[in-house]
Amino acid sequence: MAGARQAVAEAHRIVVKVGSSSLTTAAGGLDADRVDALVDVLAKSRDGGEKEIVLVSSGAIAAGLAPLGLRRRPKDLARQQAAASVGQGLLVARYTASCARHGLRVGQVLLTSDDMSRRAHHRNASRTLDKLLAMGALPVVNENDTVATDEIRFGDNDRLAALVAHLVRADLLVLLSDIDGVYDGDPGKPGTARIAEVRGPADLAHVDIGSAGKAGVGTGGMVTKVEAARIAAAAGIPVVLTSAVHAADALAGRDTGTYFHATGRRSADRLLWLQHASTPQGSLTLDDGAVRAVVQGRKSLLPAGIAAVEGEFVAGDPVELRDSAGQAVARGLVNFDAREIPQLIGRSTRELARELGAAYEREVVHRDDLVVLNP
Repeated sequence: MAGARQAVAEAHRIVVKVGSSSLTTAAGGLDADRVDALVDVLAKSRDGGEKEIVLVSSGAIAAGLAPLGLRRRPKDLARQQAAASVGQGLLVARYTASCARHGLRVGQVLLTSDDMSRRAHHRNASRTLDKLLAMGALPVVNENDTVATDEIRFGDNDRLAALVAHLVRADLLVLLSDIDGVYDGDPGKPGTARIAEVRGPADLAHVDIGSAGKAGVGTGGMVTKVEAARIAAAAGIPVVLTSAVHAADALAGRDTGTYFHATGRRSADRLLWLQHASTPQGSLTLDDGAVRAVVQGRKSLLPAGIAAVEGEFVAGDPVELRDSAGQAVARGLVNFDAREIPQLIGRSTRELARELGAAYEREVVHRDDLVVLNP
């Protein structure tokens, strides 16, 4: 345990995620004292330039509730976007004022999953975050709720934080909420104990992970936090999950919260986004030979291996690749529009090039833009 926490203390680049319930009052407005307390911890951790921190912050929708006369987070997307539009400015203004006390600059970065699954957008996001860190600023990342549709939403900032941690090649992800770790039962009942370490899924197999927050201002619960921790750990990034009041202890490597050991290795950045943050716009059914080539051989998908196409999509969209039983076996970025694919089905690229031109002598999904699901 000591070694793991020592690794936390020595982490250089850290992504810290804080939830709405840790930043707002019961009425939904921002709590300036809570924001200041968090910023004080982050600023102290950055002293001397030994650590770089990216903050993924919820709270935009919650901050916009009271000004719009809303008592609880609305369920419909339009009112959520309206609240985010009002609240995002309040949230960043509060962070900017709080960070100014430490001479720290703030840079706002708003993302949607669509931004991250497309190559050029992904590269630009990575460059922006790297440059902000290099210039000594504190990037404050949030989902771009004002424009995100149901089809391109991350769904919760816990998952966004895990993916950002991978995007910036972080050494550590810290998930802060109003709960000080994962417990082996209801933390409100006597006899339950905090789980200090998680080395893999088996360590939580016996645990009934709770869901929802009580405040009604956020989207996440313990389920989303544990899932985010698993995504990051599988990508080679250790995670500390604890409460916001223990943020200083978490960043210092002291025994607080639940520590998730890294369980996998880093993969290509966009493949993690493709697997966890993209919403397929259609599907391609593969014949048995193509399934073997894609899943076992890690090959590109060629037109000859396609049996059927469903959905409305354009080149560059994410699509599911399914076997003959309809089971999704992979996900990838398609190189053709849906309307073009029927004429390609079952045909060789050489034949297509002779008939339709050189532009058709290529993969439908290139292996560099493809991720196998549950191999």
